[in-house]
Amino acid sequence: MVQGKFDVIHGWAAMKPGLKVEPWSYKPRPIGLHDVEIEIMYSGVCGSDLHAIKADWKGVNYPIIAGHKIVGRVVTKGENVFRFAEGDIAGVGGQAYSCQHDECNECNQNLDSYCSKAVFTFNKKYADGEKSHGGYASAVRVDANYAFRIPDAIANGYLEYAPPLMCAGVSAFASMVRKGVKKDDKVGIIGIGGMGHLAVQFAHALGAQVYAFSHSPSKKQHCLNLGASHFIYTSDQEDLKSVHRKLDFLFVTSIVDPSEYTKYISRMNFGGTIVLLATPTGKMSFAPSEFIFSGIALTGSLMGGADMLQKTLDFAAEHSIRPIIERFPMEKVNDALKLVDSGKVRYRAVLYNPINES
Repeated sequence: MVQGKFDVIHGWAAMKPGLKVEPWSYKPRPIGLHDVEIEIMYSGVCGSDLHAIKADWKGVNYPIIAGHKIVGRVVTKGENVFRFAEGDIAGVGGQAYSCQHDECNECNQNLDSYCSKAVFTFNKKYADGEKSHGGYASAVRVDANYAFRIPDAIANGYLEYAPPLMCAGVSAFASMVRKGVKKDDKVGIIGIGGMGHLAVQFAHALGAQVYAFSHSPSKKQHCLNLGASHFIYTSDQEDLKSVHRKLDFLFVTSIVDPSEYTKYISRMNFGGTIVLLATPTGKMSFAPSEFIFSGIALTGSLMGGADMLQKTLDFAAEHSIRPIIERFPMEKVNDALKLVDSGKVRYRAVLYNPINES
Protein backbone atom coordinates (compact mmCIF):
# COMPACT_ATOMS: atom_id res chain seq x y z
CA MET A 1 0.00 0.00 0.00
CA VAL A 2 1.24 3.49 -0.94
CA GLN A 3 1.94 5.81 1.98
CA GLY A 4 0.54 9.33 1.62
CA LYS A 5 2.36 12.57 2.30
CA PHE A 6 -0.26 13.70 4.82
CA ASP A 7 -0.59 11.44 7.86
CA VAL A 8 -2.95 14.06 9.30
CA ILE A 9 -4.99 16.55 7.31
CA HIS A 10 -5.58 19.93 8.92
CA GLY A 11 -8.70 21.84 8.02
CA TRP A 12 -11.55 24.06 9.11
CA ALA A 13 -14.61 22.12 10.27
CA ALA A 14 -18.14 22.90 11.34
CA MET A 15 -18.60 21.20 14.70
CA LYS A 16 -22.30 22.00 15.05
CA PRO A 17 -25.07 23.82 13.16
CA GLY A 18 -24.32 27.49 12.65
CA LEU A 19 -22.17 29.69 10.47
CA LYS A 20 -18.76 28.99 11.99
CA VAL A 21 -15.92 26.65 11.24
CA GLU A 22 -12.85 26.09 13.40
CA PRO A 23 -9.48 24.38 13.14
CA TRP A 24 -9.82 20.59 13.21
CA SER A 25 -7.68 17.71 12.01
CA TYR A 26 -8.39 14.15 10.96
CA LYS A 27 -6.51 11.04 9.92
CA PRO A 28 -7.38 10.34 6.28
CA ARG A 29 -8.46 6.95 5.00
CA PRO A 30 -5.68 4.84 3.42
CA ILE A 31 -4.78 5.57 -0.20
CA GLY A 32 -6.37 2.92 -2.38
CA LEU A 33 -5.06 1.51 -5.64
CA HIS A 34 -7.11 4.04 -7.63
CA ASP A 35 -6.80 7.07 -5.32
CA VAL A 36 -4.86 10.31 -5.46
CA GLU A 37 -3.82 12.61 -2.66
CA ILE A 38 -3.95 16.29 -3.53
CA GLU A 39 -2.29 19.16 -1.69
CA ILE A 40 -4.92 21.89 -1.85
CA MET A 41 -4.10 25.24 -3.40
CA TYR A 42 -7.63 26.64 -3.91
CA SER A 43 -11.10 25.74 -2.69
CA GLY A 44 -14.36 27.43 -3.58
CA VAL A 45 -17.19 28.39 -1.24
CA CYS A 46 -20.82 28.09 -2.28
CA GLY A 47 -24.38 27.90 -1.02
CA SER A 48 -24.28 24.12 -0.73
CA ASP A 49 -21.47 24.43 1.79
CA LEU A 50 -23.58 26.85 3.81
CA HIS A 51 -26.64 24.58 3.75
CA ALA A 52 -24.53 21.73 5.14
CA ILE A 53 -22.70 23.80 7.73
CA LYS A 54 -25.96 25.29 9.00
CA ALA A 55 -27.79 21.90 8.84
CA ASP A 56 -30.39 23.30 6.46
CA TRP A 57 -30.22 19.87 4.86
CA LYS A 58 -30.90 16.60 6.62
CA GLY A 59 -28.19 14.04 7.29
CA VAL A 60 -25.33 16.31 8.30
CA ASN A 61 -22.87 14.33 10.41
CA TYR A 62 -20.65 16.74 12.35
CA PRO A 63 -17.82 17.52 12.33
CA ILE A 64 -17.63 18.26 8.62
CA ILE A 65 -15.01 19.93 6.48
CA ALA A 66 -16.96 21.46 3.62
CA GLY A 67 -15.72 22.49 0.20
CA HIS A 68 -16.41 20.57 -3.00
CA LYS A 69 -14.55 22.49 -5.70
CA ILE A 70 -10.86 22.06 -5.22
CA VAL A 71 -7.66 22.67 -7.15
CA GLY A 72 -4.27 21.44 -6.04
CA ARG A 73 -1.14 19.47 -6.71
CA VAL A 74 -1.04 15.66 -6.83
CA VAL A 75 1.45 14.56 -4.19
CA THR A 76 0.66 10.84 -3.97
CA LYS A 77 -1.04 8.37 -6.30
CA GLY A 78 -2.24 4.81 -5.91
CA GLU A 79 -0.49 1.96 -7.68
CA ASN A 80 -3.13 1.72 -10.42
CA VAL A 81 -3.30 5.44 -11.21
CA PHE A 82 -1.69 6.24 -14.55
CA ARG A 83 -3.49 9.44 -15.57
CA PHE A 84 -1.53 11.58 -13.13
CA ALA A 85 2.04 11.94 -11.98
CA GLU A 86 3.17 13.49 -8.73
CA GLY A 87 3.36 17.24 -9.22
CA ASP A 88 0.48 17.42 -11.71
CA ILE A 89 -2.22 20.03 -11.14
CA ALA A 90 -5.68 18.52 -10.69
CA GLY A 91 -9.19 19.61 -9.83
CA VAL A 92 -11.89 17.93 -7.74
CA GLY A 93 -15.61 18.70 -7.96
CA GLY A 94 -18.59 17.59 -5.92
CA GLN A 95 -17.91 13.87 -6.10
CA ALA A 96 -15.10 11.70 -4.73
CA TYR A 97 -16.19 8.21 -5.80
CA SER A 98 -18.66 6.09 -7.77
CA CYS A 99 -18.67 2.35 -8.29
CA GLN A 100 -17.81 2.48 -12.04
CA HIS A 101 -19.05 -1.11 -12.35
CA ASP A 102 -20.02 -2.48 -15.75
CA GLU A 103 -23.44 -3.45 -14.44
CA CYS A 104 -24.18 -0.02 -12.93
CA ASN A 105 -26.91 1.55 -15.03
CA GLU A 106 -25.98 5.11 -14.02
CA CYS A 107 -22.20 4.81 -14.42
CA ASN A 108 -22.62 3.16 -17.82
CA GLN A 109 -24.55 6.19 -19.07
CA ASN A 110 -22.03 8.73 -17.77
CA LEU A 111 -24.58 9.59 -15.09
CA ASP A 112 -22.28 8.56 -12.28
CA SER A 113 -23.42 11.46 -10.08
CA TYR A 114 -26.64 9.42 -9.73
CA CYS A 115 -24.80 6.17 -8.84
CA SER A 116 -26.32 4.50 -5.77
CA LYS A 117 -22.81 4.08 -4.33
CA ALA A 118 -21.68 7.62 -5.10
CA VAL A 119 -19.68 9.41 -2.42
CA PHE A 120 -19.78 13.18 -2.53
CA THR A 121 -16.69 15.18 -1.64
CA PHE A 122 -17.77 15.84 1.93
CA ASN A 123 -20.24 14.55 4.52
CA LYS A 124 -20.72 11.17 2.87
CA LYS A 125 -19.52 7.72 3.92
CA TYR A 126 -17.51 5.24 1.91
CA ALA A 127 -18.36 1.54 2.01
CA ASP A 128 -15.72 1.06 4.72
CA GLY A 129 -17.52 3.56 6.96
CA GLU A 130 -14.96 6.35 6.59
CA LYS A 131 -16.40 9.81 6.01
CA SER A 132 -15.40 12.12 3.17
CA HIS A 133 -14.06 15.57 3.97
CA GLY A 134 -13.71 18.49 1.59
CA GLY A 135 -11.57 21.39 0.52
CA TYR A 136 -11.36 23.74 3.50
CA ALA A 137 -8.16 21.91 4.34
CA SER A 138 -4.53 21.25 3.56
CA ALA A 139 -5.19 18.15 1.42
CA VAL A 140 -7.83 15.75 0.16
CA ARG A 141 -7.91 12.13 -1.05
CA VAL A 142 -10.29 11.02 -3.80
CA ASP A 143 -10.72 8.31 -6.44
CA ALA A 144 -8.59 9.34 -9.43
CA ASN A 145 -11.68 9.15 -11.66
CA TYR A 146 -12.79 12.29 -9.83
CA ALA A 147 -9.56 14.20 -10.24
CA PHE A 148 -9.52 16.28 -13.42
CA ARG A 149 -6.88 17.83 -15.58
CA ILE A 150 -7.04 21.62 -15.74
CA PRO A 151 -6.65 22.82 -19.35
CA ASP A 152 -3.56 24.90 -20.03
CA ALA A 153 -5.66 27.94 -20.93
CA ILE A 154 -6.90 27.97 -17.34
CA ALA A 155 -3.87 26.53 -15.54
CA ASN A 156 -1.52 29.13 -17.00
CA GLY A 157 -2.46 32.27 -15.12
CA TYR A 158 -6.09 31.59 -14.26
CA LEU A 159 -5.89 28.61 -11.92
CA GLU A 160 -7.80 30.30 -9.10
CA TYR A 161 -10.79 30.61 -11.44
CA ALA A 162 -11.09 26.85 -11.86
CA PRO A 163 -12.89 25.87 -8.60
CA PRO A 164 -16.26 27.51 -9.39
CA LEU A 165 -16.26 25.87 -12.83
CA MET A 166 -16.31 22.46 -11.11
CA CYS A 167 -19.47 23.20 -9.14
CA ALA A 168 -21.67 26.00 -10.46
CA GLY A 169 -20.08 25.75 -13.89
CA VAL A 170 -20.64 22.04 -14.44
CA SER A 171 -24.14 22.21 -12.93
CA ALA A 172 -25.14 24.84 -15.48
CA PHE A 173 -23.30 23.43 -18.50
CA ALA A 174 -24.28 19.80 -17.89
CA SER A 175 -27.95 20.72 -17.66
CA MET A 176 -27.80 22.68 -20.91
CA VAL A 177 -26.08 19.85 -22.76
CA ARG A 178 -28.43 17.19 -21.35
CA LYS A 179 -31.52 19.21 -22.24
CA GLY A 180 -30.27 19.98 -25.73
CA VAL A 181 -29.68 23.75 -25.76
CA LYS A 182 -28.56 24.76 -29.24
CA LYS A 183 -27.84 27.76 -31.43
CA ASP A 184 -30.60 30.40 -31.49
CA ASP A 185 -32.65 28.82 -28.70
CA LYS A 186 -34.18 31.42 -26.41
CA VAL A 187 -32.74 30.61 -22.99
CA GLY A 188 -33.75 32.32 -19.76
CA ILE A 189 -31.53 32.41 -16.67
CA ILE A 190 -33.20 33.14 -13.34
CA GLY A 191 -30.82 34.53 -10.73
CA ILE A 192 -27.61 36.27 -11.76
CA GLY A 193 -25.41 35.14 -8.91
CA GLY A 194 -22.74 32.53 -8.36
CA MET A 195 -24.23 30.00 -10.77
CA GLY A 196 -26.30 32.34 -12.90
CA HIS A 197 -23.43 34.51 -14.11
CA LEU A 198 -21.71 31.35 -15.36
CA ALA A 199 -24.93 30.01 -16.87
CA VAL A 200 -25.23 33.20 -18.95
CA GLN A 201 -21.73 32.67 -20.32
CA PHE A 202 -22.24 28.98 -21.13
CA ALA A 203 -25.59 29.59 -22.85
CA HIS A 204 -24.08 32.41 -24.89
CA ALA A 205 -21.14 30.21 -25.90
CA LEU A 206 -23.62 27.52 -27.04
CA GLY A 207 -25.10 30.08 -29.43
CA ALA A 208 -28.35 30.74 -27.57
CA GLN A 209 -30.20 34.02 -27.25
CA VAL A 210 -29.85 34.62 -23.52
CA TYR A 211 -32.47 36.35 -21.35
CA ALA A 212 -31.04 37.25 -17.94
CA PHE A 213 -33.67 37.71 -15.20
CA SER A 214 -32.76 39.69 -12.09
CA HIS A 215 -34.41 41.78 -9.38
CA SER A 216 -31.32 44.03 -9.40
CA PRO A 217 -31.41 46.58 -12.24
CA SER A 218 -27.79 47.45 -11.45
CA LYS A 219 -26.77 44.10 -12.96
CA LYS A 220 -28.08 44.93 -16.43
CA GLN A 221 -24.85 46.08 -18.07
CA HIS A 222 -22.95 43.35 -16.30
CA CYS A 223 -25.26 40.69 -17.75
CA LEU A 224 -24.96 42.15 -21.24
CA ASN A 225 -21.17 42.14 -20.90
CA LEU A 226 -21.30 38.45 -19.92
CA GLY A 227 -23.19 37.58 -23.08
CA ALA A 228 -26.88 38.12 -22.36
CA SER A 229 -28.92 39.28 -25.34
CA HIS A 230 -31.68 40.71 -23.13
CA PHE A 231 -31.99 41.81 -19.51
CA ILE A 232 -35.34 41.30 -17.78
CA TYR A 233 -35.88 43.34 -14.65
CA THR A 234 -38.32 41.20 -12.68
CA SER A 235 -40.09 44.17 -11.08
CA ASP A 236 -40.86 45.75 -14.45
CA GLN A 237 -44.15 44.45 -15.85
CA GLU A 238 -43.30 45.61 -19.36
CA ASP A 239 -40.08 43.62 -19.27
CA LEU A 240 -41.99 40.55 -18.13
CA LYS A 241 -44.64 40.98 -20.84
CA SER A 242 -41.87 41.00 -23.44
CA VAL A 243 -41.03 37.36 -22.66
CA HIS A 244 -44.59 36.02 -22.59
CA ARG A 245 -44.62 32.57 -24.27
CA LYS A 246 -41.13 33.23 -25.66
CA LEU A 247 -38.56 31.00 -23.92
CA ASP A 248 -37.48 27.54 -25.09
CA PHE A 249 -35.59 26.90 -21.85
CA LEU A 250 -35.57 28.50 -18.42
CA PHE A 251 -32.78 27.59 -15.99
CA VAL A 252 -33.53 28.49 -12.38
CA THR A 253 -30.16 28.98 -10.68
CA SER A 254 -31.27 30.57 -7.41
CA ILE A 255 -33.63 29.62 -4.62
CA VAL A 256 -37.00 31.28 -5.10
CA ASP A 257 -40.39 31.01 -3.48
CA PRO A 258 -42.29 27.98 -4.87
CA SER A 259 -45.19 30.22 -5.86
CA GLU A 260 -42.97 31.89 -8.46
CA TYR A 261 -42.92 28.76 -10.61
CA THR A 262 -46.53 29.21 -11.71
CA LYS A 263 -45.47 32.57 -13.16
CA TYR A 264 -42.56 30.99 -15.01
CA ILE A 265 -44.92 28.81 -17.04
CA SER A 266 -46.39 31.85 -18.79
CA ARG A 267 -42.94 32.79 -20.06
CA MET A 268 -42.37 29.49 -21.81
CA ASN A 269 -42.88 28.76 -25.47
CA PHE A 270 -45.11 25.76 -26.17
CA GLY A 271 -43.12 22.63 -25.42
CA GLY A 272 -40.48 24.58 -23.49
CA THR A 273 -38.52 23.24 -20.53
CA ILE A 274 -38.02 24.70 -17.05
CA VAL A 275 -34.91 23.29 -15.34
CA LEU A 276 -34.34 23.52 -11.60
CA LEU A 277 -30.70 23.92 -10.60
CA ALA A 278 -31.46 25.16 -7.09
CA THR A 279 -33.75 23.50 -4.58
CA PRO A 280 -36.89 25.53 -3.79
CA THR A 281 -37.91 26.02 -0.20
CA GLY A 282 -41.11 24.12 0.51
CA LYS A 283 -43.38 22.40 -2.01
CA MET A 284 -44.58 23.52 -5.42
CA SER A 285 -48.22 23.28 -6.46
CA PHE A 286 -49.54 23.16 -10.03
CA ALA A 287 -52.74 22.31 -11.83
CA PRO A 288 -52.17 19.46 -14.31
CA SER A 289 -53.86 21.53 -17.01
CA GLU A 290 -50.97 24.00 -16.88
CA PHE A 291 -48.74 21.33 -18.39
CA ILE A 292 -51.28 19.55 -20.56
CA PHE A 293 -52.27 22.67 -22.52
CA SER A 294 -48.77 24.10 -22.81
CA GLY A 295 -46.63 21.00 -23.36
CA ILE A 296 -44.15 22.48 -20.90
CA ALA A 297 -41.79 20.19 -18.99
CA LEU A 298 -40.57 20.90 -15.45
CA THR A 299 -37.39 19.04 -14.61
CA GLY A 300 -34.18 19.26 -12.64
CA SER A 301 -30.51 18.45 -13.04
CA LEU A 302 -27.87 17.30 -10.59
CA MET A 303 -24.20 18.12 -11.04
CA GLY A 304 -22.43 16.54 -13.99
CA GLY A 305 -20.52 13.27 -13.70
CA ALA A 306 -16.85 12.70 -14.42
CA ASP A 307 -17.17 12.88 -18.19
CA MET A 308 -19.21 16.07 -18.10
CA LEU A 309 -16.96 17.81 -15.60
CA GLN A 310 -13.92 17.42 -17.85
CA LYS A 311 -16.00 18.63 -20.81
CA THR A 312 -17.02 21.68 -18.78
CA LEU A 313 -13.42 22.60 -18.05
CA ASP A 314 -12.41 22.09 -21.69
CA PHE A 315 -15.38 24.08 -23.01
CA ALA A 316 -14.72 26.91 -20.55
CA ALA A 317 -11.08 27.01 -21.60
CA GLU A 318 -11.98 27.07 -25.31
CA HIS A 319 -14.51 29.89 -24.89
CA SER A 320 -12.67 31.90 -22.19
CA ILE A 321 -15.48 31.40 -19.67
CA ARG A 322 -14.36 32.52 -16.23
CA PRO A 323 -16.18 33.14 -12.99
CA ILE A 324 -15.98 36.47 -11.22
CA ILE A 325 -14.34 35.76 -7.87
CA GLU A 326 -13.21 37.23 -4.58
CA ARG A 327 -10.16 35.66 -2.93
CA PHE A 328 -9.73 34.86 0.77
CA PRO A 329 -6.81 33.19 2.57
CA MET A 330 -7.89 29.87 4.07
CA GLU A 331 -7.66 31.19 7.63
CA LYS A 332 -10.27 33.83 6.71
CA VAL A 333 -12.80 31.17 5.75
CA ASN A 334 -15.31 32.42 8.34
CA ASP A 335 -15.24 35.87 6.76
CA ALA A 336 -15.92 34.30 3.38
CA LEU A 337 -18.82 32.24 4.75
CA LYS A 338 -20.48 35.32 6.25
CA LEU A 339 -20.19 37.29 3.03
CA VAL A 340 -21.51 34.43 0.91
CA ASP A 341 -24.39 33.92 3.34
CA SER A 342 -25.30 37.61 3.16
CA GLY A 343 -25.14 37.63 -0.64
CA LYS A 344 -22.40 40.23 -0.68
CA VAL A 345 -19.80 38.24 -2.62
CA ARG A 346 -19.69 38.89 -6.36
CA TYR A 347 -19.95 36.23 -7.47
CA ARG A 348 -17.89 33.36 -6.05
CA ALA A 349 -15.59 33.18 -3.03
CA VAL A 350 -12.35 31.25 -3.48
CA LEU A 351 -10.11 30.27 -0.57
CA TYR A 352 -6.38 29.87 -1.08
CA ASN A 353 -3.68 28.20 0.94
CA PRO A 354 -0.78 30.72 0.95
CA ILE A 355 1.77 27.98 1.62
CA ASN A 356 0.56 25.78 -1.24
CA GLU A 357 -0.42 28.46 -3.78
CA SER A 358 3.01 29.00 -5.31
